[in-house]
Amino acid sequence: MKTLLKIGALAAALAAALPAAAQDVTLKFNHIWNTQAMASVNVIAPWCDKVAKASANRLKCQVFPSMSLGGTPPQLVDQVRDGVADLVITLPGYTAGRFPAMEVFELPFMTNSAEAGAQAAWDYLQKHATAEFPGTKILATWVHDEGYVHTRDKQVKSLADFRGLKMRAPTRQTNKLLATLGAAPVGMPLPAIPDAISKGTIDGFLLPWEVIPSLKMHEMVKYHTETHPSRPALYSAVFVFAMNQAAYDKLPADLKKVIDENSGAALSQQIGKIWDDSKPAARKHAVDRGNTFFELSAEETDNWAKASAKLYEEWVADMDKRGRNGQQLLKDARDLLAKYAKK
Repeated sequence: MKTLLKIGALAAALAAALPAAAQDVTLKFNHIWNTQAMASVNVIAPWCDKVAKASANRLKCQVFPSMSLGGTPPQLVDQVRDGVADLVITLPGYTAGRFPAMEVFELPFMTNSAEAGAQAAWDYLQKHATAEFPGTKILATWVHDEGYVHTRDKQVKSLADFRGLKMRAPTRQTNKLLATLGAAPVGMPLPAIPDAISKGTIDGFLLPWEVIPSLKMHEMVKYHTETHPSRPALYSAVFVFAMNQAAYDKLPADLKKVIDENSGAALSQQIGKIWDDSKPAARKHAVDRGNTFFELSAEETDNWAKASAKLYEEWVADMDKRGRNGQQLLKDARDLLAKYAKK
């Protein structure tokens, strides 16, 4: 018995003495999309595979699609901060007003390139908004491809056509946008849209093409209105790929290096380009179904932009009240977008 106890103690001592680099780590990854969604297939799975390979399978993801780890989409920012999840991808805009500095990229008519938007958003975040995410390490940030208008029973061809329509949007700024255009805004996260459109709770929604096929929303609406391609997008929403800071801090140095080499500006740009490239194939589902498309003229698109211009003033004033220089923040965001659009 004494021999066995000595062997057990020796084994325990050896285990305790193993270098930190020998640790195997599984990261719980909670997110909103189902397994067929573009983000699941083209962003989440490849990233997890890449970090697993780079770490010789010592760093792995346990992925929980469709919020299967629990909670609701607006709770993801707290889940990753509090360590309920080690990794999340979410929209800060799901929690209205909590991440005001990053909302600048959700103002209307800012950009029509997700790749340029992602690069701009990453630089802007580092300069102005990291304090909005305490307890959280941001691995990437980006915006989606251009957002458009999708309606069930009525084609929107002008501002007047918004009257009487109950329209869904994902964030505070896009809900404000809908109100300025004349619609009745209804805030809800992405997974709630199919049920809301089928029950008539909403008449339509603002969304980029990328996500529509995964929830078969092209089968729930008939009409699609796209802004003129010469003008910036009607709207975009900001995403963050976030890691619990304590989970990162506990990693051995070599696994931290794996995370570092697979995050940051390059990852943000890569994901933005993936969103841009996703548009044609996603849009084709609605084309093949025989849905009706309408492209606004440049002049009508400008009318929409003018109608929503006050949202810039409101955002600047809100940031000023928070002790930030709102006009400078807006200028920085626009300058960064212009810089990367040229590239």
